Amino acid sequence: MRVTEIRVTYHLVIPRGKREEAERALAVFERGCPVAQTLKGCVRITHASEIVEEGAS
Repeated sequence: MRVTEIRVTYHLVIPRGKREEAERALAVFERGCPVAQTLKGCVRITHASEIVEEGAS
């Protein structure tokens, strides 16, 4: 058995007005993650996110 793909889904609740910062952090997360860097080229990693701002209906 061998791991060939990892799917990551982030479920975030953030303060109102911080969406841009959260999206920016998610965009660069993989570059700063030691595990992702170790697996890069060997395992396909895909990301999805669900961002909800506090107080939003």
